[in-house]
Amino acid sequence: MLSNKKTLEAVTIMGEVFPDATTSLVADSDFHFLIAVILSAQATDKSVNLATPALFARYPTSKELAQATPNEVEEYIKTIGLYRNKAKYLVQCAQALEQKFAGVVPQTLKELMSLPGVGRKTADVVLAERFKIPAIAVDTHVSRVSKRLGIVRQSDDVLTIEQTLMKKLPKEIWIAAHHRMIYWGRHQCMARSPKCITCPLIDLCNFGQKQLKQ
Repeated sequence: MLSNKKTLEAVTIMGEVFPDATTSLVADSDFHFLIAVILSAQATDKSVNLATPALFARYPTSKELAQATPNEVEEYIKTIGLYRNKAKYLVQCAQALEQKFAGVVPQTLKELMSLPGVGRKTADVVLAERFKIPAIAVDTHVSRVSKRLGIVRQSDDVLTIEQTLMKKLPKEIWIAAHHRMIYWGRHQCMARSPKCITCPLIDLCNFGQKQLKQ
């Protein structure tokens, strides 16, 4: 297991390689960003960004979306994976926002997670990106990179990974660390064919060293 010091060193190097790592989802309001994050589950940010301009134009606030039917919403998001389920969640989420929060996206983890379609990862992303509240959202990239580097155990679940990263990293870099690890997973430490031979973290990474020996 990497120590706190080595974990910070790894994330610092990631930041040097990807100094501009940030969210790639495009949205013009807190509500639209929440919708975009819900849509991004098991889908690429690129596919979400292609679909959302028309969706956002049709439903500028939660009030309009709360009055829609899932079938109507489906027409705007058919190119995104799991679009039928997501259409239901979007409508239900908008209705809950209107009923419980007067159409305003809440700024606490508990309140966000009370919304249909919003899990812990989605809530963490919204808190970090829209409200600058320190959080580390754990997606497949963050999970893979954390396990390969030995920051966490291979058997750790998403919540344990999140809690371990928060313990090992200073709070002021949680948001940046989340983005750096996503970029690392996308461009350096991919699920298939990771670039171990050119990786600047190879000295810290048992997984990478084993790959080079094969």
